Amino acid sequence: MGIAAVTGASGHLGGNLVRALLKEGKQVRVLVRNDRRAVEGLDVQIVEGDVLDRPRLAELIKGAETVFHLAAKISIAGENEDIVKGINIQGTANVVDTCLGCGVNRMVHVSSIQAFSTYPMDEAVSELRELISGDHQMIYDRTKAEGQRVVLRGVEKGLDAVIVNPSAIIGPNDFKISRLGEVLLDIYHGRLPLLIDGGFDWVDVRDAADGTLAAGKLGRRGESYILSGHWVHLKELAAMITEITGVKTPGGAIPLWMASVAAGFNLAAGKIIGKTPKFTPEAIKSIRTHRYISHQKATDELGYNPRPFKETIRDSFQWFREAGLLEQVLPNV
Repeated sequence: MGIAAVTGASGHLGGNLVRALLKEGKQVRVLVRNDRRAVEGLDVQIVEGDVLDRPRLAELIKGAETVFHLAAKISIAGENEDIVKGINIQGTANVVDTCLGCGVNRMVHVSSIQAFSTYPMDEAVSELRELISGDHQMIYDRTKAEGQRVVLRGVEKGLDAVIVNPSAIIGPNDFKISRLGEVLLDIYHGRLPLLIDGGFDWVDVRDAADGTLAAGKLGRRGESYILSGHWVHLKELAAMITEITGVKTPGGAIPLWMASVAAGFNLAAGKIIGKTPKFTPEAIKSIRTHRYISHQKATDELGYNPRPFKETIRDSFQWFREAGLLEQVLPNV
C-alpha cells in the first residue's frame, strides 16, 4: 500500500483530505508545524516542518507514491508579502524539486480559482482561462498563479503532476476556523449587522477533498481541474442560516461600492490596532469576481459532483455546535 504525503495537513482542506485518505485505507504522512488540531488523534505519521525546509520535505516525500501539496499562505490585505511569496511560490518549487528528486509517481497541487484571470467577467471561468499576471493583482492571486506555473514547469521536466482549483471553501472539520468559517459564525452571532450585496461560489470542503483525491487517480498529467460548487448571495446564505439554526440574521445588504469605501477605512483602522478586518478591499474585489464558474471538466473526467449547498451549511453548523462555538442548541441540524 503506497504512502500518501500531504503538505498543509493542518489546514481546513488538508484535515479533510487526510480523513478521506484514511477512509480509503491509505498510509498517510503529513507535514505540520506546531498546530496539529486538524490531525490530532488520527493514524498518521507526522513530519514537523514546513515547505521552506528542504530536508524536512525530503523526509516527508521520500518513499511516497502520491504527494498532495496543499500548503499555502492566504493574504486578504496585501500583508506579509515576502512570506506569501515564499510559501506559495518557493515552497511549491521546493515540493516540485523534491518530488522530481525522489521519483514520486504523482503530485497533486492545490491551487485556487483566484489563480485564473477575472476577465471576461460575464463568461464562465473554465480551465481554458489564462492565469493572472502583473504586479497590480492581489498578492495571494499572483502567487497562486505563479505556483501553478511552477508546477507546469515541473511537468515539462518529467513530473507527473495534476492541478486542482477550488473555489471558496467552507464546511466541517474547520479546526483553525478559516476566514470563511468566521463569516458563517459572524452571521450567526450577529457580528455583521449588514451584509454585502454579493456572494461567492462556495464549495464544500469534503467535495474539494474528494475532487483532489479523484484528480490524483484520474487526472491527466499537466491538466488543471476546477472544483467549484454553488454561487450563493450572502443574503441567501444568511436566510439559510436562520432556517437551519433558528437565529435571526441580517436581511439587508450594502452596495459593493459602499462596501469598498468602508473596507478601505476598516483596513486603515486595522493597521492601527494590528488586526486584519474580515472585509478588506482585496476581499471585496474577490466578491466582485468569478461569478460564473464551470466545474464541467472535473465532472466529466473525475466524476466530481458537489453536494447541495444547504447540506454544507447544515453540516457546518452541526460541527460548530459540537466544537462548542455556538451560543445555543440548534433545533434543526
